[in-house]
Amino acid sequence: MQSPISIHGLRGGLLTATLLVVALTARSADTPVTLKAAFKDDFVVGTAVNRSMVMGGAGFRRSEEQGAKDIALLKEQFNQISPENDLKWQLIHPREGADGYDFGPADAFVNFGLSNKMDVVGHTLVWHSQTPNWVFAGTNPPPAVTNAPAVAAIGTNAPGTNRPGPGRFGPGGFGRYDGPRASREELLQRMRDHIHTVVGRYRGKVKCWDVVNEALADGPATNVLRKSLWLEIVGPDFIAKAFQYAHEADPDAILRYNDYGLENPVKRRKLITLIKSLQEQKVPIHAIGSQAHVNVGTTFETMDQTLTELATLGLPIHITELDVNGAQGGQQGFGADIAGNAATTGGGLVSDADRKLADAYAGIFRAFLKHRDTVKLVTFWGVNDAVSWRANGKPLLFDGTNQPKPAFAAVIAEAEAANSKR
Repeated sequence: MQSPISIHGLRGGLLTATLLVVALTARSADTPVTLKAAFKDDFVVGTAVNRSMVMGGAGFRRSEEQGAKDIALLKEQFNQISPENDLKWQLIHPREGADGYDFGPADAFVNFGLSNKMDVVGHTLVWHSQTPNWVFAGTNPPPAVTNAPAVAAIGTNAPGTNRPGPGRFGPGGFGRYDGPRASREELLQRMRDHIHTVVGRYRGKVKCWDVVNEALADGPATNVLRKSLWLEIVGPDFIAKAFQYAHEADPDAILRYNDYGLENPVKRRKLITLIKSLQEQKVPIHAIGSQAHVNVGTTFETMDQTLTELATLGLPIHITELDVNGAQGGQQGFGADIAGNAATTGGGLVSDADRKLADAYAGIFRAFLKHRDTVKLVTFWGVNDAVSWRANGKPLLFDGTNQPKPAFAAVIAEAEAANSKR
């Protein structure tokens, strides 16, 4: 593949798309510019990877030849990896019991990161989605479905009875489990066994874990926690329990809570309420994961305000799943539900998409750099547009042929501008 671009002293937010494209042709084999090098004094820069990237061969939307080029770009540009799927419960522990694990792909992921001297993040231990039905199954009859509002107070043990809203992979996962349920004690034991086994297996190798993913409710401010089976069966303390079990399994691992839509002030206040509650309980939570699935309308001011408020929690901030949706259907909010992904990536690209994407990324990274003392990790949700979960929205810095887009030039320009001021 061709060497990445070399740009000096350009601020992406002020450039036209034409000038950026011209800049992309200024390549130098001797001094390639990479994301991991450009931000080496600021934060780690990573990406999500799929199974074929770490195991080789043809895979998700990619031929074997395309996959090899994706891997080359991955190794060149990034120094941290997160798994898109292979550490989620449904993939790594599909069957009940100690012999129900499938460690092969997860082992390959971890070994790939270590062999390439990349930081390895584990995603995710407890989530309402992509969790197999056996986890929640038992002998207790499920409660009747009601139309009660999805309100959960932090610190209470009163589970609700209404169905949860759609998650990243639809209601409760790939179809919500509605059969007889496990007891609180049974579900906590399964959680503990799963976390101890998975975190324990990779102790000292996976340095950071998304312990609980997307437990906050969307919608009105009064609805703090999402109505999931974890909440309904265990109660709100399922979050604290998950962190406790993860800390037991690896006391040295960085444990983070991860969620989307924190650019929305209402969702952000819920996050702050949750984390303060956990901190008051002395729960071992060490970082905030902000997914940052945003759109081309996202400004420096929006991201700056988000990071300013999150920083009041006194914890490092990790940007965990960054992409910037350029589809017309995805410009109204900061949601990240796969159930609605067809709508958010529909309608074709916005007009002047390359320039707007570059401007958005410039402002976003300008905010990251302003908050470099707090932002410790920035992870893109995909190596290139072709493998992105929002491929139709062309949301990343590299196109489907692994060529840098104007947005890459804009991001590098922000790094160089910041360095010139030091």
